[in-house]
Amino acid sequence: MIINYTTKELDLLARIMRAEALSEGDLGMLMVGNVVVNRALADCLTFKNTRTIYDVVYQSPGGFAGVKSELFFSTSTNNEKKLAKRVLDGEYYYPATHALWFYAPSDNANCVPLWYNQRNTGRYKNHCFYRPQSGECNELY
Repeated sequence: MIINYTTKELDLLARIMRAEALSEGDLGMLMVGNVVVNRALADCLTFKNTRTIYDVVYQSPGGFAGVKSELFFSTSTNNEKKLAKRVLDGEYYYPATHALWFYAPSDNANCVPLWYNQRNTGRYKNHCFYRPQSGECNELY
């Protein structure tokens, strides 16, 4: 386990992973989970006061659009919880390995090279992932 969490936070992580990336399958949901965990670990940039899954998911401004999705409001499935636990246990998936941000460009457009002044690390299906510059968030490296 790389961060402490409650049973409710495990469910919360599973639900935000589903709401943000259900159409991208298990791997897409795992990558969203990586970003959530990275934000809880990072003591930098706009994530200095996000230490728990709850803090990260509901951060305002800067939280996740998925909290407004109907997919977010139902209880997570056993499979979704297993995926969330894998992320909480430290599994990482490129290009989300050190990422603090992701977004889905409209109409399958190319990923922009910078997002919130951070470099693109790659794309998985519809999501582009962005990590902080070297030296900005040492907790992620």
